[in-house]
Amino acid sequence: MSEHNHVVKKDGELDMNKVDDAMNKMDQGEKDQILANFDTFKSYLHKRIKLAESIGLGEEQLAKGAEKVANYLAEHEDPRNSEEKLLQELWKVGSEEERHKLAHMLVKLAQNESSHH
Repeated sequence: MSEHNHVVKKDGELDMNKVDDAMNKMDQGEKDQILANFDTFKSYLHKRIKLAESIGLGEEQLAKGAEKVANYLAEHEDPRNSEEKLLQELWKVGSEEERHKLAHMLVKLAQNESSHH
């Protein structure tokens, strides 16, 4: 089974509380590697979204997951490049509704990412 088992409830819903747990358990070296380069970060998101889609998560659930990840990164990680810095700045000034829309846009960005870099 996939590594995301623990994040997805039995009914196929995303367990939002488990997203933070999964991020916390990730090795700092692995996080650094993913966040070091924006293309690598997009590619990582692309793979995770493909995995989530393959188990039947819809766009709204993907966006909610993206919101959780963005909140986690804003609170726990420093941006490693100018793109991540911009995203963090937008996240900080955005209302809840604006953050949700930005999360949808991040999902779209990652969906359009080809993993052939």
